[in-house]
Amino acid sequence: MTAPTTVILFGATGDLAQRKLIPGLLHLFLSRLLDDLRVVGTSLDEMTPDEFRDFALTAVREHSTRETAEAEWQEFAQRLDYVPLKAGPHALEEAVLRAEEQLPGDVELRLHYLAVPPKAALAAVQTIADARLVERSRVVMEKPFGHDHATAVALNAELHQVFDEEQIFRIDHFLGKEPAQNILAFRFANGLFEPIWHRNNISHIQIDVPETLGLSQRADFYEATGAYRDMVVTHLFQILAFTAMEPPTALEPAAISREKNKVFRSMQPIMSNDVVRGQYTGYRDEPGVAPDSETETFVALKCFVDNWRWAGVPFYLRTGKRMAEGARIISIAFKEPPQSMFPKGSGVGDQGPDHLTFDLADKSRMSLSFYGKRPGPGFRLDKLSMQFSMHETDWAGSVLEAYERLIYDAARGDRTLFTSATGIERLWEISQPLIDNPPPVHPYAQGTYGPNQIHQLIAPFTWRLPFERKWRERKV
Repeated sequence: MTAPTTVILFGATGDLAQRKLIPGLLHLFLSRLLDDLRVVGTSLDEMTPDEFRDFALTAVREHSTRETAEAEWQEFAQRLDYVPLKAGPHALEEAVLRAEEQLPGDVELRLHYLAVPPKAALAAVQTIADARLVERSRVVMEKPFGHDHATAVALNAELHQVFDEEQIFRIDHFLGKEPAQNILAFRFANGLFEPIWHRNNISHIQIDVPETLGLSQRADFYEATGAYRDMVVTHLFQILAFTAMEPPTALEPAAISREKNKVFRSMQPIMSNDVVRGQYTGYRDEPGVAPDSETETFVALKCFVDNWRWAGVPFYLRTGKRMAEGARIISIAFKEPPQSMFPKGSGVGDQGPDHLTFDLADKSRMSLSFYGKRPGPGFRLDKLSMQFSMHETDWAGSVLEAYERLIYDAARGDRTLFTSATGIERLWEISQPLIDNPPPVHPYAQGTYGPNQIHQLIAPFTWRLPFERKWRERKV
């Protein structure tokens, strides 16, 4: 259960608030996961509370994945308020106090969500302090958390002048997705798979997150960030930790955070010769991009977790803009048998190793591929697969979207899916050799899977995407 909650939404008129946060808060309210809820929006835009309610209604109509009845909307709308940032900290404090007067009970929670650009985050934190709204509060921060090791350390030091570490929730929406959490259930709830989750059985692991999208009017942000800072440090390394971590002592935030940080401490520094950087053709023609830009829109890398479980097992990570498809895949490649009793021409080994694949996209799916005998005379083997889809179960309607889950967890004080200052600083530390000495940027055509150098990086293995077979779709 959550305490009665006032959400103070910084950047309330921005893109993230429109697409995810306002529709998500509405769903959490209507589902009664956050039934005692008030929302105070604030941003640089000058508007009245009524105008903000109209803005929120438009956001829900355009971006919500669920139907909302008029009566339900009216019940939610009366819980919305708005204060322009120009009105000052005192006006924000008064709006929050008014909202809290309408909440039942004596213990209320203040949840500050900073849906603002990274350069504005500390200013928002200072506004919270000046408005005397730190008490009984938690703050949710969007990535990136720093630009390199030094800035990450400095950022955390400034945050800790206002908030204790236990009050800070650094959000990673990848970990809020049901399939990402399913990795923990799959690994640690099944006696079949945990014993083979080991370098003795696993050849290599791929985490592949190609995107078809371009910059979407974010040139200023992206030119200063690039694919590595934008995606790898804040998303892909977190997925790697879920994949590689040791069993926690309990399913509780402190225990899981401990095991994730052990993975980060065991990771070897990222060196330039293990990284391929790319830039899609036409990127320099995008509005706001420098004509001689060396910012990478694509990155692929090989990294290692240097502990007993994973010593010698390469982890291959890849992500980029304007690629052939949008996907979020974890692929576990198992080692092939040391010796084959099957004759030549049987087909064994022709289609590569067995794979366990997690699809982290909104359609939560898993697939296990293996060799099996083709029916008929002789002994001919084919690659088969078993597939599971969350959307084929009766639970599909219970799935929370990533931001909904993370807001709900932050309101409950559950830090399981959030990153710590220690973990973030360690990831920037191992990234520093790459940041100090980046490899050259190679061009790649839009609609492909990156520059050709990626095949040299992963040799003697091959990239799992594009798949040789399609996911089975549900039959109605």
